[in-house]
Amino acid sequence: MKKLLNLRLFVLLLVSLFAVTGCQSGEGSENGGSEDGSVEFEFWAAPNPTQEQFWDEMAQKYMEENEDVTINVSPMPESPSSEAGIQSAIAAGNAPAISENISRGFGAQLAESNAIVPLNEFDGYQELIEERQMSETMSTWTFADDQQFVLPIYSNAMLFGWRMDILNELGFEEVPKTYDEVLEVGQKLKDEYPEKYLWARGDLVKPTWSARWFDFFMIYNAASEGNGFVEGSEFTADDEAGVETLKFFQDLSENGLLLTREATDPFESGDSIMMDLGPWTFSYWDEKFPEMEQGETYELAMPPVPEGEESTTFADTKGLSIYASATEDQQKAAFDFVKWVFSDAENDLEWFEATNLPPARDDLADNETFTSFLEENPELKQYADNIPNSVPPMDNPQTAEIQELIGTQGLNPVVNGDKDAEQAWEDIKTAIDGVLK
Repeated sequence: MKKLLNLRLFVLLLVSLFAVTGCQSGEGSENGGSEDGSVEFEFWAAPNPTQEQFWDEMAQKYMEENEDVTINVSPMPESPSSEAGIQSAIAAGNAPAISENISRGFGAQLAESNAIVPLNEFDGYQELIEERQMSETMSTWTFADDQQFVLPIYSNAMLFGWRMDILNELGFEEVPKTYDEVLEVGQKLKDEYPEKYLWARGDLVKPTWSARWFDFFMIYNAASEGNGFVEGSEFTADDEAGVETLKFFQDLSENGLLLTREATDPFESGDSIMMDLGPWTFSYWDEKFPEMEQGETYELAMPPVPEGEESTTFADTKGLSIYASATEDQQKAAFDFVKWVFSDAENDLEWFEATNLPPARDDLADNETFTSFLEENPELKQYADNIPNSVPPMDNPQTAEIQELIGTQGLNPVVNGDKDAEQAWEDIKTAIDGVLK
């Protein structure tokens, strides 16, 4: 994850430069449509070799069927971050026609500055959503103005890993599902192994805004049954869920169940028995910790909840956006390319096989296209099952500031023992209201 940037102020600066150069009109592009009807455009892939290779292969196949289109695939600049690289390109007037690696929060910043265009206004948009079987997934991605600026490519429904072997030693046959059950496990753990911890996560005492996706929001989304927290510019968080979330962290801290100093592979070594886990972990385990086997060493589970509630989780997810600086011909060609890619489930399978990132499809768990792959990689099955039960990042341009305040005003002091849950939640609300006004 990238370090905190004051992205919103940077975007506003770039917008003014963007407007001065007249780039938003889409005119004067060097690679637009030509008199013979051909069109050429730039596609920026995420700065990841497997993703760049996937998009390059898709572009080559598409161009074989569409000889009047030229797609130039290259990795986006990432200095000091991919977001900053995109913003700099917008300001300089050399943004691509389309790029991936756009989160919902960053998409909101770009949309606020009119740097990207609504995808739902392209002919064939609804057909694409239906063909890719992603209507339910898209319902959580719609922006506050009912426009759709980002098409999600993948969705990691973040899960918790539990050391099942150690749970069995402690006398537990199942993963704990509620706060009370988690605390019961934690107490038994400390009784038997005083040197072990329930959850090792140094970020719990750090203000890093992006870290909140993998601690606070995993627990909050579960407690609130998927409440959006902030909708557009309105603070819509659930008070009861907010307090319950912080009280859970408070209880973990007061019972000595959190390891907040940095540690190397604490879950794999057994120093902790609970870990926020994304599907990218498994290739690392295959290489470094082959003894980690689902059903034996560990199990996967949705976040714990207050008694009697259904669980929801955070969706680590990014997608594609089309830029306003591209010509109309480039924008249409870019959308047609996207529609071509995602209208064939075999392309999503190729993506899944290459990246381990679950395609953002409602039918991923039961579409026969993916059955063999999921059978061969059973650890990915629960991620696929829970895509519809996961919530993407908020769609606010001030996402970074808001999530930093969740840390500094609430989670960090609660874990450090400096505030109780009720006071911390009130402080979070007051601070965020000040940002949104």
